[in-house]
Amino acid sequence: MLTSLLLNATLIGAEWVLWLLLVLSLLSIAVIVDRCLYFHRHRIDGLELGTQLEELLKQGEVRAAWELVNKSDCMECEVVAAGLNALRRGATACGEAMLAAKARARPLLDARLTVLATIGSNAPFVGLLGTVLGIVKAAHDMTGGGTGQGDPNAVMAGVFEALVATAVGLFVAIPAVVAFNLLQRSVRNTLSQTDSLAHLVLSNVRAETRSKQSVDTSQPVASRS
Repeated sequence: MLTSLLLNATLIGAEWVLWLLLVLSLLSIAVIVDRCLYFHRHRIDGLELGTQLEELLKQGEVRAAWELVNKSDCMECEVVAAGLNALRRGATACGEAMLAAKARARPLLDARLTVLATIGSNAPFVGLLGTVLGIVKAAHDMTGGGTGQGDPNAVMAGVFEALVATAVGLFVAIPAVVAFNLLQRSVRNTLSQTDSLAHLVLSNVRAETRSKQSVDTSQPVASRS
């Protein structure tokens, strides 16, 4: 009885699989467009920003450096701004604040990328499911639905339906995989720029701290009192 029920379910054919693949394709396109717009809006020139920050920090213009990055909602600027806010508590607090800001902003970079990865890895299997269903339907039609009088046209229609499901599954998966890899590259570039700017801030903070300590220790004891 169970075999009969499953057979009746498979004889529906692969048309519902094609509709499912169409939905997955639309979802994939929506995620790709959303992520591309996000990275386009939050793109900055890390080299130029690093040069400006270094000049301001070397001159001791911490307030100006903070204003430079505070006006942007890019991840790099948010991390640097968090570090500059904690600068008065020392280099350690500055570094920890930037790590915390980076951890908070990281999910925004990776948002919905798992959807692309899931579609890219599973769409071919969904298409394969449609292929199997189409072949089963074609085999059933070949036997004439149990009467032994098969319709060749119905058989070929089932085979074509199976092949279409395979092709559509690959058509959905390939763009999703390519987009996922490209977007992952953008994530890595953003994280790399963030780390570079954070280390730049810390290097200037520690250099300034060491400079103050050396000046303080070079003063005679009498002058300190």
